[in-house]
Amino acid sequence: MVLQPAQQQQPSSQLPYPPHCSERSPAAMDTAPPLVLSPSAPSITDTSTAKAKQSAAPVFDLRREPKIPAPFVWPHAEVRPTTAEELGMPVVDVGVLRKSRNGGGDAAALRRAVAQVAAAGATHGFFQVSGHGVDAALARAALDGASDFFRMPLADKQRARRVQGTVSGYTSAHADRFATKLPWKETLSFGFHGQDCAEAKPVVVDYFTSTLGQDFEPMGRVYQEYCEKMKELSLTIMELLELSLGVERGYYREFFADSSSIMRCNYYPPCPEPERTLGTGPHCDPTALTILLQDDVGGLEVLVDGDWRPVRPVPGAMVINIGDTFMALSNGRYKSCLHRAVVNRQQERRSLAFFLCPRQDRVVRPPLAVVSSSAPRQYPDFTWADLMRFTQRHYRADTRTLDAFTQWLAPSSSSSSSSSPAPSAAPPPPVASTAQEAA
Repeated sequence: MVLQPAQQQQPSSQLPYPPHCSERSPAAMDTAPPLVLSPSAPSITDTSTAKAKQSAAPVFDLRREPKIPAPFVWPHAEVRPTTAEELGMPVVDVGVLRKSRNGGGDAAALRRAVAQVAAAGATHGFFQVSGHGVDAALARAALDGASDFFRMPLADKQRARRVQGTVSGYTSAHADRFATKLPWKETLSFGFHGQDCAEAKPVVVDYFTSTLGQDFEPMGRVYQEYCEKMKELSLTIMELLELSLGVERGYYREFFADSSSIMRCNYYPPCPEPERTLGTGPHCDPTALTILLQDDVGGLEVLVDGDWRPVRPVPGAMVINIGDTFMALSNGRYKSCLHRAVVNRQQERRSLAFFLCPRQDRVVRPPLAVVSSSAPRQYPDFTWADLMRFTQRHYRADTRTLDAFTQWLAPSSSSSSSSSPAPSAAPPPPVASTAQEAA
């Protein structure tokens, strides 16, 4: 059911210039020498120049659609079927690290966990974690909260409608940003960061009450607690990543201690023609790390060796994947891999994605331990604010995001005087009006 007509975006000819990166070091620890590039304007299509008024954007009520509307139809080549072979990914017991902090635990088990993370990070960047310390009742309440929200009437959900140019809010198929190849899903996103003082109102509770009303305070408290647990888990995983890369203990954990992250609730309604569309299109996450809690329906798939391999939900486990920002922090040693979500005809699917992001003005720079003469710098220094703006406004996230972003930051060849030039990158593909967004 389309409530308003779709508006086709018109791309412009080039990107605006990015701001210069801050020179402030993120932590009082050794990092690789700076490689800060001057901004230039390569020819990459801008998807945000001609923004239609938000009131004119289409609104779809996916649960009421008898067949998929034309904007949801994907080219056959892009919805090619899943392989029968599941993705080979370890289930890492992160509880052994928490025990080791207290002087206990099993040293052999910790070495095994570190080796599992290293192998997964170097191949496709996906693994699952158990022993994470997130109470099953809290995880269930968070999934149920998503169901409660997405089953509300569309008009009620629209009260939280995302404001154009921001991350937080409700969207139906991202139709406020794109006109073709829309994903068969609804999302509710909101930010999470630490409190400046103990008396401050919890940021997630404040979002729910200020946006949806006081009746939603209990839901806000569930997600506040859930986000706090995700922050704790993400920092524990950073410790494992430090150990697996041979990085100074505490480097990554301190880097993300004052993170400003994103929480997203995903809802994939039953689809009348699942073979013609996708729940989320192929993409790489531009963030540092994603922690995904999925229900038992399944639908996440990862592209490995040219095949889309399903990720089977493991009861009690959470899926972790490396994003572009951490790929830069590891100097390319750990991979950010293409993944997507498929839908089905019979069952709805829910998932919760916590995207760990640095503070916006943090300079993303790999530590010295992952840089050497045989492994020189792969990416320039940048801030998370710049990369987020690039992926939100100018480029759809894919396997070449960091190369395209590097090109965006790089000086033109005629004016470059840097002694440490950026790695060469082929021109990125033009950006179409498609809904490629981390999910």
